[in-house]
Amino acid sequence: MTDARGSTDRNGEAHARYAPGTPCWVSLMVHGTAATQEFYGALFGWEFRPGPRQLGPYVRALLDGREVAGIGQLPPDRHLPIAWTPYIASEDIDRTAHSVRLCGGTVAVGPLDAEDAGRLAICSDPAGAVFGLWQAAAHRGTAVAGVPGTPTWHELLTFESEGVAKFYETVFGYEREPVVSADCDYLTLKLDGRPVAGIQGVGGAVPRDRGSHWLTYFEVDDPDSAVARLVDLGGHVLRPAHDSAYGRVATVTDPEGARFTLVRTAR
Repeated sequence: MTDARGSTDRNGEAHARYAPGTPCWVSLMVHGTAATQEFYGALFGWEFRPGPRQLGPYVRALLDGREVAGIGQLPPDRHLPIAWTPYIASEDIDRTAHSVRLCGGTVAVGPLDAEDAGRLAICSDPAGAVFGLWQAAAHRGTAVAGVPGTPTWHELLTFESEGVAKFYETVFGYEREPVVSADCDYLTLKLDGRPVAGIQGVGGAVPRDRGSHWLTYFEVDDPDSAVARLVDLGGHVLRPAHDSAYGRVATVTDPEGARFTLVRTAR
Protein backbone atom coordinates (compact mmCIF):
# COMPACT_ATOMS: atom_id res chain seq x y z
CA MET A 1 0.00 0.00 0.00
CA THR A 2 1.33 3.42 -0.89
CA ASP A 3 0.11 6.96 -1.26
CA ALA A 4 -1.25 7.11 -4.79
CA ARG A 5 -0.98 10.88 -5.23
CA GLY A 6 1.69 12.28 -7.50
CA SER A 7 3.71 14.17 -4.86
CA THR A 8 3.24 15.34 -1.30
CA ASP A 9 5.14 17.47 1.17
CA ARG A 10 6.38 16.16 4.49
CA ASN A 11 2.96 16.84 6.04
CA GLY A 12 1.22 14.86 3.30
CA GLU A 13 -0.21 17.89 1.46
CA ALA A 14 -0.55 17.55 -2.31
CA HIS A 15 1.20 19.71 -4.88
CA ALA A 16 -0.75 18.63 -7.98
CA ARG A 17 -4.04 17.25 -9.27
CA TYR A 18 -4.69 13.56 -9.04
CA ALA A 19 -3.71 11.68 -12.19
CA PRO A 20 -6.67 10.14 -14.07
CA GLY A 21 -7.39 6.67 -12.70
CA THR A 22 -6.17 7.53 -9.20
CA PRO A 23 -8.56 7.20 -6.22
CA CYS A 24 -8.96 10.85 -5.23
CA TRP A 25 -11.82 11.04 -2.70
CA VAL A 26 -13.92 8.84 -0.45
CA SER A 27 -17.52 9.43 0.60
CA LEU A 28 -20.04 7.82 2.93
CA MET A 29 -23.84 7.98 2.69
CA VAL A 30 -25.64 7.31 5.99
CA HIS A 31 -29.03 7.68 7.66
CA GLY A 32 -27.81 9.63 10.71
CA THR A 33 -25.33 12.30 9.65
CA ALA A 34 -25.09 13.99 13.05
CA ALA A 35 -24.24 10.75 14.88
CA THR A 36 -21.82 9.74 12.10
CA GLN A 37 -19.99 13.06 12.32
CA GLU A 38 -19.71 12.65 16.07
CA PHE A 39 -18.30 9.12 15.64
CA TYR A 40 -15.66 9.96 13.04
CA GLY A 41 -14.84 13.26 14.68
CA ALA A 42 -13.96 11.42 17.88
CA LEU A 43 -12.17 8.57 16.06
CA PHE A 44 -10.05 10.56 13.59
CA GLY A 45 -10.17 14.14 14.89
CA TRP A 46 -12.21 15.34 11.91
CA GLU A 47 -14.15 18.60 11.80
CA PHE A 48 -16.89 19.27 9.25
CA ARG A 49 -18.22 21.95 6.93
CA PRO A 50 -21.05 21.94 4.36
CA GLY A 51 -20.36 20.68 0.83
CA PRO A 52 -22.36 20.46 -2.43
CA ARG A 53 -25.97 19.33 -1.86
CA GLN A 54 -26.93 17.81 -5.22
CA LEU A 55 -27.47 14.41 -3.56
CA GLY A 56 -28.98 15.81 -0.36
CA PRO A 57 -27.36 17.13 2.84
CA TYR A 58 -23.58 16.67 2.58
CA VAL A 59 -20.54 17.68 4.62
CA ARG A 60 -16.83 17.50 4.01
CA ALA A 61 -14.58 16.16 6.76
CA LEU A 62 -11.52 18.28 7.55
CA LEU A 63 -8.27 17.31 9.21
CA ASP A 64 -6.30 20.35 10.36
CA GLY A 65 -8.41 22.42 7.96
CA ARG A 66 -7.75 20.20 4.92
CA GLU A 67 -10.46 18.12 3.25
CA VAL A 68 -10.15 14.35 3.59
CA ALA A 69 -13.59 12.76 3.04
CA GLY A 70 -17.32 13.39 2.62
CA ILE A 71 -20.44 12.29 4.50
CA GLY A 72 -23.94 12.55 3.03
CA GLN A 73 -27.53 11.83 4.02
CA LEU A 74 -29.40 8.87 2.50
CA PRO A 75 -33.08 9.45 1.75
CA PRO A 76 -35.24 7.83 4.47
CA ASP A 77 -36.74 5.35 2.00
CA ARG A 78 -33.36 4.11 0.67
CA HIS A 79 -32.28 0.95 2.48
CA LEU A 80 -28.87 0.36 0.89
CA PRO A 81 -25.74 -1.14 2.48
CA ILE A 82 -23.88 1.65 4.27
CA ALA A 83 -20.41 1.78 2.70
CA TRP A 84 -17.43 4.01 2.09
CA THR A 85 -17.22 4.69 -1.66
CA PRO A 86 -13.94 5.60 -3.38
CA TYR A 87 -14.02 8.15 -6.21
CA ILE A 88 -11.60 7.72 -9.13
CA ALA A 89 -10.19 10.77 -10.92
CA SER A 90 -11.23 11.39 -14.52
CA GLU A 91 -10.24 14.11 -17.01
CA ASP A 92 -13.45 13.56 -18.99
CA ILE A 93 -16.16 12.02 -16.83
CA ASP A 94 -18.66 11.64 -19.67
CA ARG A 95 -16.16 9.59 -21.68
CA THR A 96 -15.18 7.51 -18.63
CA ALA A 97 -18.85 6.83 -17.78
CA HIS A 98 -19.38 5.71 -21.37
CA SER A 99 -16.42 3.31 -21.02
CA VAL A 100 -17.92 1.93 -17.79
CA ARG A 101 -21.12 1.06 -19.67
CA LEU A 102 -19.29 -0.41 -22.68
CA CYS A 103 -17.24 -2.68 -20.40
CA GLY A 104 -20.24 -4.14 -18.59
CA GLY A 105 -20.52 -1.78 -15.64
CA THR A 106 -23.45 0.41 -14.62
CA VAL A 107 -23.75 4.18 -14.21
CA ALA A 108 -26.41 4.69 -11.55
CA VAL A 109 -26.10 8.46 -11.01
CA GLY A 110 -24.82 11.19 -13.32
CA PRO A 111 -22.58 12.41 -14.67
CA LEU A 112 -23.77 15.64 -13.05
CA ASP A 113 -22.34 18.90 -11.76
CA ALA A 114 -21.63 19.36 -8.05
CA GLU A 115 -21.92 23.15 -8.00
CA ASP A 116 -18.48 24.59 -8.85
CA ALA A 117 -16.63 21.71 -7.16
CA GLY A 118 -16.56 19.41 -10.19
CA ARG A 119 -18.57 16.64 -11.87
CA LEU A 120 -19.43 13.25 -10.43
CA ALA A 121 -20.94 9.91 -11.34
CA ILE A 122 -21.71 6.85 -9.23
CA CYS A 123 -21.07 3.53 -10.94
CA SER A 124 -20.71 -0.18 -10.28
CA ASP A 125 -18.42 -2.75 -11.88
CA PRO A 126 -19.72 -5.97 -13.51
CA ALA A 127 -19.58 -7.76 -10.13
CA GLY A 128 -21.69 -5.04 -8.46
CA ALA A 129 -19.04 -3.14 -6.47
CA VAL A 130 -19.91 0.57 -6.24
CA PHE A 131 -17.38 3.32 -6.97
CA GLY A 132 -17.52 6.96 -7.97
CA LEU A 133 -15.97 9.06 -10.72
CA TRP A 134 -14.75 12.61 -10.08
CA GLN A 135 -13.78 15.29 -12.58
CA ALA A 136 -12.19 18.03 -10.51
CA ALA A 137 -12.86 21.75 -10.77
CA ALA A 138 -12.65 23.79 -7.54
CA HIS A 139 -12.49 20.62 -5.43
CA ARG A 140 -9.54 18.45 -6.38
CA GLY A 141 -10.12 15.67 -3.86
CA THR A 142 -8.52 14.54 -0.61
CA ALA A 143 -6.07 17.30 0.27
CA VAL A 144 -3.77 15.40 2.63
CA ALA A 145 -2.51 11.81 2.72
CA GLY A 146 -0.16 9.59 4.65
CA VAL A 147 -0.96 11.02 8.09
CA PRO A 148 -3.34 9.64 10.76
CA GLY A 149 -6.99 10.27 9.94
CA THR A 150 -6.59 10.09 6.16
CA PRO A 151 -7.59 7.42 3.60
CA THR A 152 -4.43 5.63 2.51
CA TRP A 153 -5.51 2.62 0.39
CA HIS A 154 -8.54 1.16 -1.40
CA GLU A 155 -9.08 -2.55 -1.88
CA LEU A 156 -11.81 -4.32 -3.85
CA LEU A 157 -13.17 -7.46 -2.21
CA THR A 158 -14.79 -9.60 -4.90
CA PHE A 159 -15.41 -13.21 -5.90
CA GLU A 160 -12.28 -13.57 -8.04
CA SER A 161 -9.75 -10.99 -9.21
CA GLU A 162 -9.09 -11.91 -12.83
CA GLY A 163 -12.40 -11.11 -14.52
CA VAL A 164 -13.12 -7.82 -12.76
CA ALA A 165 -9.49 -6.69 -13.15
CA LYS A 166 -10.01 -6.63 -16.92
CA PHE A 167 -12.86 -4.16 -16.42
CA TYR A 168 -10.73 -1.74 -14.38
CA GLU A 169 -7.73 -2.13 -16.71
CA THR A 170 -9.83 -1.27 -19.76
CA VAL A 171 -11.70 1.67 -18.19
CA PHE A 172 -8.79 3.29 -16.32
CA GLY A 173 -5.64 2.00 -18.04
CA TYR A 174 -4.28 0.16 -15.01
CA GLU A 175 -1.43 -2.31 -15.11
CA ARG A 176 -1.76 -5.34 -12.85
CA GLU A 177 0.76 -7.02 -10.57
CA PRO A 178 -0.49 -10.38 -9.25
CA VAL A 179 0.62 -11.85 -5.94
CA VAL A 180 2.01 -15.29 -6.78
CA SER A 181 0.52 -17.56 -4.12
CA ALA A 182 -1.43 -20.80 -4.07
CA ASP A 183 -3.66 -19.57 -1.22
CA CYS A 184 -4.10 -15.89 -2.11
CA ASP A 185 -6.02 -14.39 -5.03
CA TYR A 186 -4.70 -10.83 -4.95
CA LEU A 187 -3.39 -8.31 -7.45
CA THR A 188 -2.26 -4.71 -7.28
CA LEU A 189 -3.48 -2.12 -9.79
CA LYS A 190 -0.80 0.33 -10.92
CA LEU A 191 -0.57 3.56 -12.90
CA ASP A 192 2.87 4.37 -14.36
CA GLY A 193 4.37 1.83 -11.98
CA ARG A 194 2.70 3.32 -8.86
CA PRO A 195 0.32 1.12 -6.82
CA VAL A 196 -3.09 2.83 -6.60
CA ALA A 197 -5.47 0.06 -5.43
CA GLY A 198 -5.79 -3.67 -4.83
CA ILE A 199 -8.21 -6.44 -5.80
CA GLN A 200 -8.68 -9.45 -3.54
CA GLY A 201 -10.68 -12.46 -4.67
CA VAL A 202 -12.30 -14.05 -1.63
CA GLY A 203 -14.74 -16.46 -3.29
CA GLY A 204 -17.62 -17.48 -1.08
CA ALA A 205 -16.38 -15.24 1.73
CA VAL A 206 -17.90 -12.19 -0.02
CA PRO A 207 -20.51 -10.94 2.50
CA ARG A 208 -24.03 -11.90 1.45
CA ASP A 209 -25.44 -8.65 2.78
CA ARG A 210 -23.35 -6.48 0.44
CA GLY A 211 -21.63 -8.61 -2.23
CA SER A 212 -18.49 -7.31 -3.93
CA HIS A 213 -17.42 -3.99 -2.42
CA TRP A 214 -14.56 -1.55 -2.01
CA LEU A 215 -12.84 -1.31 1.38
CA THR A 216 -11.08 1.90 2.44
CA TYR A 217 -8.01 1.85 4.71
CA PHE A 218 -7.56 4.80 7.08
CA GLU A 219 -4.16 5.59 8.57
CA VAL A 220 -3.90 5.68 12.38
CA ASP A 221 -1.01 5.98 14.84
CA ASP A 222 -1.94 2.87 16.81
CA PRO A 223 -4.56 0.41 15.46
CA ASP A 224 -4.98 -1.29 18.85
CA SER A 225 -5.81 1.98 20.62
CA ALA A 226 -7.98 3.09 17.69
CA VAL A 227 -9.97 -0.17 17.88
CA ALA A 228 -10.58 0.32 21.60
CA ARG A 229 -11.72 3.90 20.97
CA LEU A 230 -13.96 2.75 18.11
CA VAL A 231 -15.70 0.17 20.32
CA ASP A 232 -16.29 2.80 23.01
CA LEU A 233 -17.89 4.99 20.33
CA GLY A 234 -20.31 2.24 19.24
CA GLY A 235 -18.36 0.65 16.37
CA HIS A 236 -17.74 -3.07 15.91
CA VAL A 237 -14.67 -5.20 15.23
CA LEU A 238 -14.76 -7.64 12.31
CA ARG A 239 -11.11 -8.65 12.52
CA PRO A 240 -8.96 -7.59 15.49
CA ALA A 241 -5.68 -5.75 15.04
CA HIS A 242 -2.95 -7.97 13.65
CA ASP A 243 0.35 -7.64 11.82
CA SER A 244 0.39 -7.95 8.04
CA ALA A 245 2.84 -7.42 5.20
CA TYR A 246 1.52 -3.84 4.91
CA GLY A 247 1.58 -2.93 8.59
CA ARG A 248 -0.68 -3.47 11.58
CA VAL A 249 -4.34 -3.58 10.52
CA ALA A 250 -7.84 -4.10 11.93
CA THR A 251 -11.11 -4.36 9.99
CA VAL A 252 -14.06 -2.68 11.69
CA THR A 253 -17.46 -1.06 11.14
CA ASP A 254 -18.97 2.21 12.27
CA PRO A 255 -22.29 2.20 14.20
CA GLU A 256 -24.32 2.14 10.94
CA GLY A 257 -22.33 -0.81 9.58
CA ALA A 258 -19.91 0.83 7.12
CA ARG A 259 -16.83 -1.39 6.89
CA PHE A 260 -13.32 0.05 6.82
CA THR A 261 -9.81 -0.87 7.89
CA LEU A 262 -7.53 0.88 10.36
CA VAL A 263 -3.87 0.64 9.44
CA ARG A 264 -0.49 1.77 10.69
CA THR A 265 1.37 1.49 7.41
CA ALA A 266 4.76 -0.23 7.52
CA ARG A 267 7.41 2.36 6.61
